[in-house]
Amino acid sequence: MGILELTRRSLVGTLGAFAAGPRVLFAGGAAHARDHLLDAQWLATAGVEGGFAPVVLSPDFAATPVGAGAQRLHWVEPSPDGRTAVAVARRPGTTAVLFDRRAGSVLATFEPGEGRVFSGHGRFIDGGRRFLAVEIGREDGAGVVTRRVVEAGFAIEAEWASSGIGPHDMLPAGDALIVANGGIEPHTPEALGAEIAGSGIARLDPSSGAVRSVAALSEDLASLSLRHLTSGADGFTVVAAQDLLADGIARPLLHAVEGEGLRAFDAPDEAWRSLRTYVGSVALDASGAYVAAASPRGNRVALWRRDGRYIGSLPLVDGCGLAPTREAGQFLATSGLGETVLIGTHGEDVGVIARRAGGPRYDNHAVLVA
Repeated sequence: MGILELTRRSLVGTLGAFAAGPRVLFAGGAAHARDHLLDAQWLATAGVEGGFAPVVLSPDFAATPVGAGAQRLHWVEPSPDGRTAVAVARRPGTTAVLFDRRAGSVLATFEPGEGRVFSGHGRFIDGGRRFLAVEIGREDGAGVVTRRVVEAGFAIEAEWASSGIGPHDMLPAGDALIVANGGIEPHTPEALGAEIAGSGIARLDPSSGAVRSVAALSEDLASLSLRHLTSGADGFTVVAAQDLLADGIARPLLHAVEGEGLRAFDAPDEAWRSLRTYVGSVALDASGAYVAAASPRGNRVALWRRDGRYIGSLPLVDGCGLAPTREAGQFLATSGLGETVLIGTHGEDVGVIARRAGGPRYDNHAVLVA
């Protein structure tokens, strides 16, 4: 059955108030516990009444917020334990929230190192026993990766330089830890008049933090800030960019991380321009054959084949969150208008399989849970 046929189907107080202090587990949890377990298939963050919260999405796209606080949350990282997850506040946030994704309760919060803020991203490692967080110095923008012990209340046991300024995302891929150092962040006061972002992709040793390589873009792409990452089971990694310049030049906003270099994805100039200099989220499908990128500024979601060949796009107003489903060629997309959309491709076209409106104001990201 083709994608065009499938599109005709429908599918039926402050984060500080969460906790007494950093790295202190609640006795019994502070949020309202539910009398039934949630059926979590995806996790996201969203604006809700009373602030911002992690959100649990069920297979039918029903959304259940967990708690609420004042700091805007960004990425959610599910733990391999099958029960908990961590939502990290975006820059200049200073709180990360550990919550029970099945019971729908907040368990703890923790903070960045002294003088730093979170960049919005973190990853569990070592089977969920440790957590890596990306942090940024308040004064100089220098990047730090902290390694934290979960059972010790996410206490920092080691930290390494990210080998760049303004790091945003980070993930283990293959035998390396990949860090996207974004440099100057677009659409900030610091970006006013700037033409060179100073971004790069650092490959670090995952046990010691030693720098293995740093890949930078060519001079004609120096205005791109490298920000979000996605990686497949085989280590194939893609980084998405945002452009400091709005000069009408169609610059590629997706790049494959290959060894110590970067390979730009292909698309017609008008396709790049339709993203309006901004990709806010990127994801690989379950098969690793397709890559999706969302632009809330361009109000579009675009798809590529793994080799960088462009497939097509479809409109989604203020759409940014992206996650794979368990089916090849399918993605969940979320929007700031409260819409969830199931998108599919067979490699030749892009279509909508199902959609649901009436959810919360979803933020940048969504993630599939195991």
